[in-house]
Amino acid sequence: MKGVVLAGGLGTRLYPLTKITNKHLLPVYNKPMIYYPIQTLVNAGIEEIMIVTGGNSAGDFLRLLGNGKDFGLKHLNYTYQEGEGGIADALRLVEHFADDDLICVILGDNIIEGNIIKAKQDYEQQGKGAKILLKKVPDPERFGVPELDGERIVRIEEKPKKPKSDYAVTGIYFYDSRVFDIIKTLKPSDRGELEITDVNNRYIEWGEMTWSELEGWWTDAGTFDSLLRASNLVAKTGANNLDMKAG
Repeated sequence: MKGVVLAGGLGTRLYPLTKITNKHLLPVYNKPMIYYPIQTLVNAGIEEIMIVTGGNSAGDFLRLLGNGKDFGLKHLNYTYQEGEGGIADALRLVEHFADDDLICVILGDNIIEGNIIKAKQDYEQQGKGAKILLKKVPDPERFGVPELDGERIVRIEEKPKKPKSDYAVTGIYFYDSRVFDIIKTLKPSDRGELEITDVNNRYIEWGEMTWSELEGWWTDAGTFDSLLRASNLVAKTGANNLDMKAG
């Protein structure tokens, strides 16, 4: 399995912090934000990783991360997303890197306390289709929200005004190579982006979507409040993502 960290976008919700740098280079407690999703993949035993970035600060990722040796990696791959086309648009750029292998995709501002290795192993046994990680949250209307029928996901709704569950779709996804065929059929949403929710709903329609609940705390870090919360959680609990060689 290969890993993908999506770290593009303009980070407008964090302006002016992002006026001269990429959001994913901002500090979360004592490490740059981008360190955490990379370490999440490494902790799960994923060693082939690609960083998708963009904007004027793309070169800073190379200067910061180099070849990944601080994470125990032999090599890091990079690709560049022009503009802001959404998560699915960024994901389409890694098709050549995935090379028909299974992939684990993590958003660059997702920070977790636990380890996703069991979810990775379960998905490898699954062997095809997709798998997502869910987490109960007090404000699901901020996220993609699954409608559940027992243990089965019926559909995912993006930022619903009336959520049909108290679960949020975290920014951690497992896909087979057909994800790239799905992306090629997508049309931009009202936001002008190719939505990852549309990708997930296609797998649901096929009956090939599974899910598990993420253990430990989880937060994004894309707003002022969530960036502060992420730093406080890491400082207070010491996420396993801090057990890195870097720094």
